[in-house]
Amino acid sequence: MSTAPMDTRSGDAGDSSPGPTAARGAGLRVITLRPRRTLGWSIGLPVVALVLPLLAVELWLLDPRGGWPIVASTAVVMAALIAAAWISYQRTQAELSGYGIVERGFFGGTYTVPARDIAGVLRIQLYRGNSLDTSQELFVVNRAGRGVFRMRGRFWDTETMDRVAGILGVEEIVRPDPVTLAELRRTDPKLLYWFERRSLSR
Repeated sequence: MSTAPMDTRSGDAGDSSPGPTAARGAGLRVITLRPRRTLGWSIGLPVVALVLPLLAVELWLLDPRGGWPIVASTAVVMAALIAAAWISYQRTQAELSGYGIVERGFFGGTYTVPARDIAGVLRIQLYRGNSLDTSQELFVVNRAGRGVFRMRGRFWDTETMDRVAGILGVEEIVRPDPVTLAELRRTDPKLLYWFERRSLSR
């Protein structure tokens, strides 16, 4: 399974911490994983900080007497987009149990993976860009050798990743040697998202 190609179709739930454990049915424990609130603030505040100067430039370029309706409209649209993104972020989650995975992605889609289709969990260390820093990646592999759920170290903590195989009741394989994106693209291209499979240097 360590070299099985994957085609990840579902999105990340974000850097997360385990949520409450809910009992569903007789003896079924569902573990809910959600993004950490701190990640939302660390991304949201810089976005807001970028929007304010843009509105100021727009107001400066337009006629101050007649340009304010345009600036106000732009501000309303930007606020609506930020609010929608924040709500989507708050609703993003993954529910894991012995019966499989139910993931609610950032864009609202819900993806279900039954336990009977899950073959195991693969963990690798991926170099970040042109640096020696690595990011841990987790892939849940189905019996056809494709990825059905992915957790990127940029968004999920190691402690949460450590729980996945145990919750699902499957084997976990850990590749000891870190790899670059180019190497992973060459050896296991279907582990990556479609946009990661293409090299800009080509």
